[in-house]
Amino acid sequence: MRLTSSMGFGSGSLMWFRKGIRIHDNPALEFASRGSSHLYPLFIIDPHYMEPDPNAFSPGSSRAGLNRINFLLQSLVDLDVKLKKLGSRLLILHGDPNEVLVRCLKEWNIGKLCFEYDTDPYYQAMDIKIKDFALASGIEVFSPVSHTLFNPMEIIQKNGGKPPLSYQSFVKLAGDPPSPLLTKYSSLPAVGHLGSCDISEVPTIKDLGYEDAKLEEFSFSPFKGGESEALKQLEACMKDKMWVANFEKPKGNPSAFFKPATTILSPYLKFGCLSSRYFYHCIQDVYKSLPKHTSPPVSLLGQLLWRDFFYTAAFGTPNFDRMKGNRICKQIPWKDDDKLFEAWRDAKTGFPWIDAIMVQLRQWGWMHHLARHSVACFLTRGDLFIHWEKGRDVFERLLIDSDWAINNGNWMWLSCSSFFYQYHRIYSPTTFGKKYDPNGDYIRHFLPVLKDIPKEYIYEPWTAPLSIQTKANCIIGKDYPMPVVSHDSASKECRRKMGEAYALNKALNGLVSEDDLKNLRRKLDESEEQGTKAKKSRQLLIG
Repeated sequence: MRLTSSMGFGSGSLMWFRKGIRIHDNPALEFASRGSSHLYPLFIIDPHYMEPDPNAFSPGSSRAGLNRINFLLQSLVDLDVKLKKLGSRLLILHGDPNEVLVRCLKEWNIGKLCFEYDTDPYYQAMDIKIKDFALASGIEVFSPVSHTLFNPMEIIQKNGGKPPLSYQSFVKLAGDPPSPLLTKYSSLPAVGHLGSCDISEVPTIKDLGYEDAKLEEFSFSPFKGGESEALKQLEACMKDKMWVANFEKPKGNPSAFFKPATTILSPYLKFGCLSSRYFYHCIQDVYKSLPKHTSPPVSLLGQLLWRDFFYTAAFGTPNFDRMKGNRICKQIPWKDDDKLFEAWRDAKTGFPWIDAIMVQLRQWGWMHHLARHSVACFLTRGDLFIHWEKGRDVFERLLIDSDWAINNGNWMWLSCSSFFYQYHRIYSPTTFGKKYDPNGDYIRHFLPVLKDIPKEYIYEPWTAPLSIQTKANCIIGKDYPMPVVSHDSASKECRRKMGEAYALNKALNGLVSEDDLKNLRRKLDESEEQGTKAKKSRQLLIG
């Protein structure tokens, strides 16, 4: 998106990094550096995301956990190093982005303001103010779409003004994405006079005001931020061409933690340390050398298309991040139970598979997609019947790859509120993990209190005889909690409630009559009773 004015007065360019924290395939940076006497690469420490919040349930700000903040700071340090090698540097300012940018535009004799287009509502509102000021001041604005493969607005226009709500329809509309820029920089324009702006180096966690005591107790993510790390990880993935060609989601081992069974590139895509277009391009190169490969939606390339699908759906759907007022989200009477919610959030449900995943989330800021599916299903339609928005908030805070569009889209999907509607297919908190890790090594690692429980009891330790619990130095109900619910009865009740909620949504939309609704309720009750008898000896979950 390029906006121009005939009143231009400045010769310098301001490159505002928000996402897009990279040098490669960065159209905004390429345009900013072209024909400019000076280049001002800027990042703004926004208190909205970075200021410490002592009242939050985990270390971090009011919006982001410490792991994600640390990942961002590492990414900024890496960007600064790269810029310095090109004769430039990253300028760090603190404060409200609107106020900071206006001050910089006034003091630095700016002729071009460049930044990557962002579909998040927070930045959409901000951008309107910034663009209005810049254009009124005669400053050219260049804000290209480069965080996604496609321009969501163009997809929506092709679809008659509404976002496509199925993956297949999205892919059909999208076509092929633009090729990445392969610009190689030997140098960048130097930074000009900085005026009265109080420029700093990239701050540390401590510089931001986080207490030493909390840092000593905190377990930082093993994943390091930055473009250099992203490209290194991408190269390692692409070298294993057979793995790339045969990648098939949802397959993969959610219990693999020393060597996770995915690319682990999602946090780099989230912050724009890795260009999704460049990633797409690299996968296509592998496919050319190995014509026999998996295809969308399950392929690795298909996962990038899923990302754009959710971005487009989010951009074109008002109130995408909530149930009320969201036209694509089913209205479901979720339960409000703080004790159950906190047990889930704090890894105290008494189900080791669920609790181990939540510990990994808190410690690493990441877990495998099937692990995310397990805990999201457990919280919502599977066992606890608690609102998906509450789970979304925890993921939004703790995940280093938390992405507004994808996080909200996935929670609606996994709670069967939108996109996916087979609510009867539930992930079992006792049998699903066992398929991949019968010895329970994943549980033993993240829940060391259970490390000596024999493997036959590791997924259901409350069933172990007291003598076994004593020998393992883990008394259930004392050293590790009893289950907060009975999965069999809780999942049965959840399916009943979901069935009724679906019927009510149809009634509200005028799709069924009141008599039909009563019959649906009766059939739901009957089918639940029959289904319980028929499935007692079977796993209730699918992968």
